[in-house]
Amino acid sequence: MTKEIKPSKPKDNENVMRKIRVDKVVLSISTTGDNLEKGVKLLKFLTGKNPAKMKSTKRIPDWGVRPNLEVGTVVTIRKGASDLLKRILSAVENTLRKKQMSENCFTFGLKEYIEIPGVEYQRDIGIMGFDVTVVFKRSGRRVGLRKIGRGKIPKKQIISKEEIIKFMEENFNVNFI
Repeated sequence: MTKEIKPSKPKDNENVMRKIRVDKVVLSISTTGDNLEKGVKLLKFLTGKNPAKMKSTKRIPDWGVRPNLEVGTVVTIRKGASDLLKRILSAVENTLRKKQMSENCFTFGLKEYIEIPGVEYQRDIGIMGFDVTVVFKRSGRRVGLRKIGRGKIPKKQIISKEEIIKFMEENFNVNFI
């Protein structure tokens, strides 16, 4: 005799529309010239996706930046973002700072990609670091983003720093300093 497994119902006091989820993980490297090509190789090696190159829009003579100069590379991971995030968090020993938190997201950096477990040194890339941005969302966020029939998003839709800290401690065992 086989029993049917029914999906668990939410608790009476739990609102499914208030549930927090990881929307995306964005990996980025800011550099120019030959290091930019190495950064593209690194992000492709880590994620298996083709990264996009970012171009500058302003002229900053002191830094040698001019319009349309490629100044960085970025890749966004949506499917499998939690798995990638767990691997990257283990590289920083599951420790983050509270000042890295912001509304709806947080950002941290890695100085060397070889700190990630299971990743070996790549001779053609060398030693390179990158920034990680994790963006969170709640159900109903698309109402404010869609093109047709766009609506206003209330303030309670914003995910506060405290809610992000609680979510990360429960789901990813992250310690905050």
